Amino acid sequence: MQYETPRGARGGGARRSGGGGNSVTRSMNLTTAQILARFEAGPDTGVFTDGSCSGNPGPGGWGAVYVRQGIVLAQAHGSAPDTTNNRMEFSAMIAGLRFLGPAEAVDVYTDSALVLNTLTRWATGWERNGWRRRDGEVKNLDLVQEAYALAQERPLARIRWIRAHDGSRWNEYADALSTAYQRSEV
Repeated sequence: MQYETPRGARGGGARRSGGGGNSVTRSMNLTTAQILARFEAGPDTGVFTDGSCSGNPGPGGWGAVYVRQGIVLAQAHGSAPDTTNNRMEFSAMIAGLRFLGPAEAVDVYTDSALVLNTLTRWATGWERNGWRRRDGEVKNLDLVQEAYALAQERPLARIRWIRAHDGSRWNEYADALSTAYQRSEV
């Protein structure tokens, strides 16, 4: 597993629920078709993952899309009636990693610094320490362990951070999948 942390991706991880940033997908609750019509910027190849939550905790969703040269190869989304944003972000990453075989060299994007840092920096030490942090338990351990195992099984996958809600077509698309539970149309 390889990773890249650009400037701006720091610790933390919970997205502001109820609409953070300048996302039109949050303020207008756009469908995936509307996203494709509106946005063109950003990478056109990779796996893009996103989670969302209306309230934190509250109802939430996750979405993942695998794209090669602008063509959707696979997509998935789901929801939970009572969850947190971080659980949905990890669920999206798990779904995205499942799209890939162990020998695929693909960028896997997340806009969650928590997911990025967990999988690329912290989980190795937590595993070594019996899945404990220095100051206590690992939150969402079930999802952390599953995502970490999947990432380890895909050593050529590059987990990368992407800025949320900046008009990157496929990250906005993943965001629209993550909020599909709020609409009658994906």
